[in-house]
Parts: sequence; structure tokens; C-alpha cells
Amino acid sequence: MVGFDRAGYGESDPNPNRSVRSAASDLTELADALDLGPKFYLVGFSLGNHAVWGALKYFPERIAGAALLAPVINYRWPGFPRDLADEAYSKQELGDQWALRVSYYAPSILHWWMEQSWLPTSTAVKGTTYLPNKLDQELRTRSIADGSFDKRRQLATQQGIYESFYRDMKVMFGKWDFDPMDLSPPPFPVHVWQGDEDGLVPVVLQRHIASRHSWINYHELPGTGHFLTSVPGLGDKVLQALFSHPPSE
Repeated sequence: MVGFDRAGYGESDPNPNRSVRSAASDLTELADALDLGPKFYLVGFSLGNHAVWGALKYFPERIAGAALLAPVINYRWPGFPRDLADEAYSKQELGDQWALRVSYYAPSILHWWMEQSWLPTSTAVKGTTYLPNKLDQELRTRSIADGSFDKRRQLATQQGIYESFYRDMKVMFGKWDFDPMDLSPPPFPVHVWQGDEDGLVPVVLQRHIASRHSWINYHELPGTGHFLTSVPGLGDKVLQALFSHPPSE
């Protein structure tokens, strides 16, 4: 099992031209460099799932199976009914609405915008998003209190917050070359896990994506928030779901 820092995070080199496709290409290049074989499984979490969607679009022949945990959505994917997306968007905090708007319509000024204390900016980046789930709240409060929140953030953004968080925002919430709801059925299992009390990803939009694709195995977890990697036993369930279908030749 291999985990890595995506471009601009940790000690990985920044990529000024980062895109959904380049993120997916990084996965295949890493697999080749490590000699993982012609096919491999993918497990993505939160915002990092744009690389998994990209792999499903651009490199499906390399994938044996995919699991997306609380995948972040782009409110402007064309496949969403406009009224449904607008309603979910309107429930976001004002700073997050503006950050999403700038990421899509004016990405060139996103860095400047996010650095202005007098402008509404992303609560997700600041770590102040309202979390309706009790476990999510406890995990964040504990990590802030013991200093692990700041330590992880410093390690992740050592190349600069613009090269990590802000570029991710521009890629995830900017203009995509495809809509995940237009993907063709892949010849391997795809699983999506989503908490119904997720304060960062609207569950109603995740349900809509799953409803558009009969080939998505959708698992909604009641009373669960966004930080699925902390849910006891879920990791084993994810691997069991993936490995229950051996990769095709």
C-alpha cells in the first residue's frame, strides 16, 4: 500500500500547470516507477479524489478498482440540476461561497484574495468550517489542542500554501474538461463512501452523482461526518469491497 504527497504538498515538487489530468497522470507514473504492475487499486480521500475521478476518465485501463471516501464535489459540474446545486451552494458559509466563486471565475487572483484579511475567504482552509458531526468536532478540537493540526498543516504546506491548498482549490473548483456524471461504466468496481452528517461535502449532491451511475456502489454512513479515515473498521471494509473483485486481465 502506497501513499504519497501530491504535487506541491510535503516535499513533492510543485506543478504550476497542475490539473485534474496531471494529478491522474502522477498516479500512473508513480505506479510505473514503483513497478506496481499494469493495474492497481485507488483509494482517495476528500479533495484528493479529483485525481481518482481523473484516473477513471483518462486512464481506466490502469485501474483495478477505486474507492472514493467523502469525495469533494464541484458545484458547477453540468450534470447537477441547477436548483439542487444552487440550494447546496447557498448553505455554505459566505467565505466559502466567495472562495469557490473566485476559484472558478477568477483563479488568477485566488492567492491574493485568500491572503486579504478584510475579504471573506475559505473556512475549510482556515480550519473553522462548522462541523455538524460530533466526532468530526472532537477530532478537530483535539488536534488543535495538542498541536497536531498545526504540525500537519506545516508539513503539508512547506512548499507554500499557494502551491498546495490554493492550487488544489483552483483545480477542484475550477473548470473541468469533463463531468464525472458523464463517465462511461468502467470494467472494475467503483465504491463511494459518504457520511450523512458531512459538513464539507453536501450529501444531497453525492446522492445525485450516485443516482446517475448504476455502476457506483454507494455507501452512505448514518451519523457520520467527513473524517472517514477515523471511523473504526471502515478501512477494512473499504479494502474488502475492493478486493472482493479481482482485477481483470
